[in-house]
Amino acid sequence: MPISRNNQNDAAPPENSGTSRREILQAAAGGFGWLAAQAMMQQEATAASAATLANGTHHRAKAKAVIQIFCPGGMSQVDTFDHKPELVKREGKPFDADGKLQFFASKPGNCRPSFWRFRQHGESGLWMSDLFPELATCIDDMAFIYSMHSKSALHGPGCFMMNTGFTSPGFPSMGSWVTYGLGSESENLPAFVVLPDPAGLPPGGIINWGSGFLPAVYQATTLETTAGRQPIADLFPPSTVANMNRDADRADLDLLQQLNRKHLRERVGNTDLEARIAAYELAARLQLSAPEVADISGETANTVQSYGLDDQQTSAFGRQCLLARRLVERGVRFVQIYCGAENTTAKKIRPNWDSHEDLSRDHGHWGRVLDVGASALLKDLKARGLLEETLVMCTTEFGRQPAGQGAAAKGRDHNAGAFTAWMAGGGVKGGVGFGATDELGFKAVESPTYSYDLHATALHLLGIDHTKMTFYHNGIERRLTDVHGHLISEVMV
Repeated sequence: MPISRNNQNDAAPPENSGTSRREILQAAAGGFGWLAAQAMMQQEATAASAATLANGTHHRAKAKAVIQIFCPGGMSQVDTFDHKPELVKREGKPFDADGKLQFFASKPGNCRPSFWRFRQHGESGLWMSDLFPELATCIDDMAFIYSMHSKSALHGPGCFMMNTGFTSPGFPSMGSWVTYGLGSESENLPAFVVLPDPAGLPPGGIINWGSGFLPAVYQATTLETTAGRQPIADLFPPSTVANMNRDADRADLDLLQQLNRKHLRERVGNTDLEARIAAYELAARLQLSAPEVADISGETANTVQSYGLDDQQTSAFGRQCLLARRLVERGVRFVQIYCGAENTTAKKIRPNWDSHEDLSRDHGHWGRVLDVGASALLKDLKARGLLEETLVMCTTEFGRQPAGQGAAAKGRDHNAGAFTAWMAGGGVKGGVGFGATDELGFKAVESPTYSYDLHATALHLLGIDHTKMTFYHNGIERRLTDVHGHLISEVMV
């Protein structure tokens, strides 16, 4: 039976109905209050979804959790995973001899081969550039989709499409859909957690992990990953509050709990009140669980070193990857990590993968960051026996052009026609590639693949039929894959 729930926001509330759910959410936005409200609605939504799927799935799942690495800015496929020897042969020759093409922000220049040498690795013999020496050692656990393409060459819409399946804002993210379908395995942590780059938000901001028209309970909780900071804002009362009596505060809460319980006994079947009580109990438990998951002091020196936490360049993303492992270890369903942020500050090195002027410099920086953190994550999950049940995905919003950009031809322009994504673990067949671009890496030509297909495949590995997980909104049965999506069976065990 398809998941199909009416959107309660579609109906106008009755007059004099008191405080609306939206007003409650606005008042509780952020920090401790938001978590309490979020947990409250999760209790309600769990009851609503109980009869939708047998055991939460449509078929037997290969994975029970997802870690998605997102590299905003547009990672170059021809400098990372998509080997194009023809580019070497045509180096310096006009990419568009007829002069009819127009790239996103420039006219095509001359063909520019990869800034890094490509080599074959592992038993599979798949190609990877020297930008990723550590990831290359994991290549037999990875499946590559070489024929990804997007509907937009703009960063914001491109990110939205990869995260929600639509180029417009306002649609639920993949993480929201997954938690909507499967719920959480943890009573003490949120089901969907996002670890943004410490430098800031990605293009499009928090819409990338929003719940759209799904109930707000399915929106992600963002976790602060900087060492020494509270993992969740306002989780604890501020130490600067004057004349705060902790014992009196505790006594007030205990009295409130007693009154709530008495009220509950007097009104049998009042599930709303019961859900609210459970919600605040969860928020209280988060005061213990959130700091615990963020405390990596118990990790071994070898683990800390493998994630690059002792290196200033790699430590921030390495910590994000380590926290992602700790989160799925504790039952979090969906974790999204951002490797790069929006262009908000002037730096010598771009704050994300957007490399118009100097790709060797920018990708050289971010490549090492991704290489150390992602490879450590894959190896750590595998060593702990978690990789088999954890689907790891890595993608970007679009790729880059095979021709050089700029006066010195050191950069590359946006390319919505081709990019590469990879998957590992959770029922993925390692050491395989799917689809292909043309001989120069300009356009997906063999099995062109959209985000719909990637999302459909990920949901299938989680036991969900993407055509059956729907939500009724504004007269339409909406789903993550819209009216599209085909399983990429070639990358599945």
